[in-house]
Formats: sequence, C-alpha cells, structure tokens
Amino acid sequence: MINYTFTYGDLEYFLLIFIRVISFVFVAPFFGMSNIPRRIRIGFSFFVALLLYQSIPGQSVVYDTLIGYSVIVMKEVLTGLLIGFAANLCASIVAFAGHIADMEMGLSMASMFDPTTRETSTITGIYYNYMVLLMLMISGMHRYLIQALAETYTLIPLNGAVIRSDTLLAAMLEFMANYIIIGFRICLPIFAVMTILNAVLGILAKVSPQLNMFVVGIQMKVLVGLSILFLSTAMLPGAADFIYDQMKHMVVTFTEAIM
Repeated sequence: MINYTFTYGDLEYFLLIFIRVISFVFVAPFFGMSNIPRRIRIGFSFFVALLLYQSIPGQSVVYDTLIGYSVIVMKEVLTGLLIGFAANLCASIVAFAGHIADMEMGLSMASMFDPTTRETSTITGIYYNYMVLLMLMISGMHRYLIQALAETYTLIPLNGAVIRSDTLLAAMLEFMANYIIIGFRICLPIFAVMTILNAVLGILAKVSPQLNMFVVGIQMKVLVGLSILFLSTAMLPGAADFIYDQMKHMVVTFTEAIM
C-alpha cells in the first residue's frame, strides 16, 4: 500500500509553484495567446506545476502571518510575469516589421483583427506573426520556454526574488535598440525594393509628366510589394532565428535582474 501524505505546508508550497507557472503561461508567447481558452491554460499550468513540484528539490518558505504569505505570493506572480514578459517582448518585433512593410506597400490602412492578441494589426504583421509562431512550434522554442521556467526555481527559489530596477532598465534600453534593428532586418527586402521603385517612379514622373504616377504608383507598390513578400518567405527562418536569439537573451537578462 502506498502511503503518500500531503500536508497543509505541502499545499502552500505547491500553490506558490503554481502561481509562478500560471503567471508565466498567461503572458508568454504561444502559451498566452488570447484565442486559447482560459481553462486550457489553467489546466496546463496545473500539470506543469505538479511536475515541477515532484522534480525540484524542496525549499523552505518562512512566513509569520497571512500578510507575509501574501507578499510571497505577489513576488512569485511578479517573477512569472517578468519572465513571460521578457519572452513576449520579442514577439512584438514582427508586428513592428509588418507595420513598416505595409506602410511602404500602401496597405497600412488595411488593418485586421488579430485573434491571437485581440488587437488590430496590419496584414503583413499578422502574416509575420503566424509564421514566427509556426516556426516557434517547429523549432521547439516552446519547450525551451518551459525549460527556462523550470530552471528559474533553481536560480530564483521561492521567496527569493530580488528585483534590480537598474538592470531591468538597462535590459529594456538594449532591447529597444535591437527591436528596431531586427524589425528592419525582417522588412528590409520590401523596404529596399520600395525605395528603388519610388526612385524609378520619380524619374518617370519627370520624363513623362502627362502620366498620373500617383495612380500608377499605388498599384505598382501593392503588386511589387506582395511579390517581394512571397519571394522573401524563404528568408523568414533566418529572421525568426534573430527573434529567438533575442528572446533567449531577454529571458536570461530578466532572470538575472530578479535573482
């Protein structure tokens, strides 16, 4: 007969693990998509927390009153949110790249409702977002995020988070620089071709002023832009690698900032 005891202290310990996991799942990319039902995310977080409870070594959590336990809960919530937010920041790069590409092609007004984020986004931004999410699942990046979350219990034990605001601020400033660089790298083929097309249209407008280059240019920009978008699809895995490398760097940086 198996004699397995589960005390009230074990329940408190499990709840602290569960709180950090569910805070991470509701914010992290792929896991925190808005079109995933909440009960699915809660159930997934529960089973992940159960596995972590069985695998991580026991850690003592000391508190005196209910307010003390509430403070520990808030620290675990903040830890999970910061780690998930670090990964989710990099997912917004594709929306920036899509906005720049659509603005160059003349499709910036053709916005759509993205069910994954429940926000209005441009057509190319939604296309880039779904392609990057697809490559995230193919490359196993979602497993890396769960593994990174599990390793935080070794680096940051329960009630062991110490937030360093200066390190977080430096990480955000570094991310903003890489945010613009990676975003332009993704939309660079469309941006470069549209720049050349604008130069050609400007020359044609001087050569033959009787032609309405405004009307012709709109149609040519859409046609050429969609053609370059189709031809540059093979370059998206390389662009996704830039995003995933930045995602790993941000998760490590944010984890170090709250150790």
